[in-house]
Amino acid sequence: MIRVQTEDFHLQTEYEQLQKHGHSGAIVTFVGSVRDFGGEGSFRLDHYPGMTEKVLEKIEQQANQRWDLISTTIIHRVGNLAAGDQIVFVGVSSRHRKNAFDACEYMIDILKTQAPFWKKEGDTWVDAKESDSEAADKWLSHSQP
Repeated sequence: MIRVQTEDFHLQTEYEQLQKHGHSGAIVTFVGSVRDFGGEGSFRLDHYPGMTEKVLEKIEQQANQRWDLISTTIIHRVGNLAAGDQIVFVGVSSRHRKNAFDACEYMIDILKTQAPFWKKEGDTWVDAKESDSEAADKWLSHSQP
């Protein structure tokens, strides 16, 4: 399931959705939140509607091809966000914990570099971090886990 939205999400609700899709042996979730960057603490996140969802769907499909997964969810918020706000949710259920951990990490690492989101802090558009590219590269350099 893919969602790009302005409203917040509820971790318990998303966990329950992953749990009800079959008999999983593992559920792994990642929640990213807005950091406070030296007092600024807020920013605007924009996206390319339609294209963003297609990229997220592709990431989800690639994870399902690489690992034996039962269910996956990617939720990404857009709009004006403040320090402490939840910004992204990635959840995975699988029969085995290694598949769930690897797939969750893969999806967030690839999302950070391939999904068309743009972050503006004050009047400045923020470039992608080199550490995000390095994290994604480790997955892209291996055809299978």
